[in-house]
Amino acid sequence: MAELVRIYEENPNPKEIRKVVEVLKRGGLIIYPTDTVYGLGCDITNIKALEKIARIKGVKLEKSNFSFICHDLSNLSDYVKQIDTKTFKILKRALPGAYTFILPGSNTLPHPFKKRKTVGIRVPDNSIALEIVKQLGHPIVSTSIRDEDEIIEYTTDPELILEKWDNLVDLVIDGGYGDNEASTVIDLSQDEPLIVREGKGNLEIF
Repeated sequence: MAELVRIYEENPNPKEIRKVVEVLKRGGLIIYPTDTVYGLGCDITNIKALEKIARIKGVKLEKSNFSFICHDLSNLSDYVKQIDTKTFKILKRALPGAYTFILPGSNTLPHPFKKRKTVGIRVPDNSIALEIVKQLGHPIVSTSIRDEDEIIEYTTDPELILEKWDNLVDLVIDGGYGDNEASTVIDLSQDEPLIVREGKGNLEIF
């Protein structure tokens, strides 16, 4: 049975954030709000938790397209190869925001992702997500929770999310209604930015 925890985005309660972080440290799975859709996440350093998410999504962990949710760009070099000034300026301009940036992966990626040539990096404009990652001390690995409904692609109501995911995750954060539009995905691993998926993030800043 998953626990439902109400956290307000405007002023996230540190005690509730700590509770979420403890669940992550124990290898638990959480569903949490972002600036786009709700995400399914776990501690990037916990192999068993990563494998659980891969099983739920029906993918091999090594071949998964999970994003790394970061608090800011300060530890980027732990996961990403050195990037040029132009690329860094794009990241600084867009983040925090509703974007996933595909960047060249570094040699120091966590074990399951060692063979990955690229990684997806997100710094969402949502204080709940950012506080969780900040207190955890490193990124969480994340994937959007999609809906089987052909019309409603993403469930936005935390109560309905809890109902559906109750037996699959350890904790669901009720951060209010989520958005139903995913992030804009931009590949910055090549010479020129390539829009992979147009989503909520505004393309005019590029």
